[in-house]
Amino acid sequence: MFLSELGWREFAKHTAFHFGPLEQRNLNARFDTFPWLFERDAGFDAWKFGRTGFGIVDAGMQELWQTGFMHNRVRMIAASLLTKNLGLDWRIGEAWFWDTLVDADEASNPFNWQWVAGCGADAAPYFRIFNPDLQQKKFDPDGAYVSKWAPYSMTLPQIIDLKATRADALQAYHALVR
Repeated sequence: MFLSELGWREFAKHTAFHFGPLEQRNLNARFDTFPWLFERDAGFDAWKFGRTGFGIVDAGMQELWQTGFMHNRVRMIAASLLTKNLGLDWRIGEAWFWDTLVDADEASNPFNWQWVAGCGADAAPYFRIFNPDLQQKKFDPDGAYVSKWAPYSMTLPQIIDLKATRADALQAYHALVR
């Protein structure tokens, strides 16, 4: 696994070297017309401060804010929620991670955000939308992570309807790939 992660990091660096600053543009130009929301809004603030009502996302965002670190799995879940469910441009999340991660890397950070958003090199399939509730059940089944970083999250209402926002995201992605 460690060698795989090193290979992924080198792939990101290679891509940045050959295709320029990754934080500025979509590697997949079809996404230049994607209907991202570019304005930071209440959804972004809830995400940024760990107040979404999705325990694993809130815990990750609190861990990030308090320590400057977040587990890779939680990074993907949080990024998916921001881009695919809240519909915000991946660059907004990438900039926040750049400002808060102690291990932020100029190639890996935007490369991974583009991977989750579906607009990067070797990107996740556009229909891969992480369900934070299911991810929490799978990766934090006893609730230890959420209890440590965001115990209040269990009492918050979820800021979005996952099923509806997933359907909206899939509709937008389907229109793009036709």
